[in-house]
Amino acid sequence: MTHRTMPHIYIAGPYSAYPIYGMRDALLAADRVIAEGIGHPVVPHLTGFWDFVSPKPYKEWLEIDLEAMRACDAVWRIPGKSSGADAEVVVAEVLGIPVFSNVADLRAFSLRWSR
Repeated sequence: MTHRTMPHIYIAGPYSAYPIYGMRDALLAADRVIAEGIGHPVVPHLTGFWDFVSPKPYKEWLEIDLEAMRACDAVWRIPGKSSGADAEVVVAEVLGIPVFSNVADLRAFSLRWSR
């Protein structure tokens, strides 16, 4: 098995109130992670498309998302009111996964991670 060369960054942010806007904002954040070479983004918001094909209860989607988060090296909490994203942050902190709210700190983490 090969070692990853960059950290996996879980994007946590608003979704439920306005799903299409939540997906847009999360994907813009993911683009920034890639463009700046910070890491590999994991965008749980995209399960919205999966739900269109195979609907599941909210609680089941949350468990799927949290399992993806457990495999990540950091969480980027993007701006916006979201009880779901706030809950993801709490779980990340309990698991010892670092949580960042700005790109500068996330970039510094990525630089330390790659050494």
